[in-house]
Amino acid sequence: MIRIGNIEEAWQVLQAIPEFDQRRSLAQLQEQLPTGALVLIAEADGQPVGCKLGYAAEDGSLYSWLGGVLPAHRKTGLAQRLLERQEGWAREHGFASVTVKSMNRYPAMLRLLIRNGYQIRLVEHFGDPARERIHFIKPLSRNAE
Repeated sequence: MIRIGNIEEAWQVLQAIPEFDQRRSLAQLQEQLPTGALVLIAEADGQPVGCKLGYAAEDGSLYSWLGGVLPAHRKTGLAQRLLERQEGWAREHGFASVTVKSMNRYPAMLRLLIRNGYQIRLVEHFGDPARERIHFIKPLSRNAE
């Protein structure tokens, strides 16, 4: 089940995602997430097991900022459903596109984005290919695709 949630639930999920080496306190997360941001929660057996956070970017897109699914619940389609729900919410709220940044060290996320029509618009190089930051954009149609 995918539903609108709160930042506390998302923070609990994010703390348990092993790939995230930059841990944020709940207060830091609350400070960084603007008012009116989208917080989606994926549930399994009544427990939060995934999340996706997004907010309005300066360029008018919905910026998909942070998200993930706990390792025990991967390969179940939850990341795909979170992405689809976020895109639907963005359409309903008048966003023309969704933007997201990822890195080479997250190949599953890169595959998910490309499979869903996200296009690379910029790559930031930092000397180490694993740390390269890849910027994606997906224009949204008014009707679900």
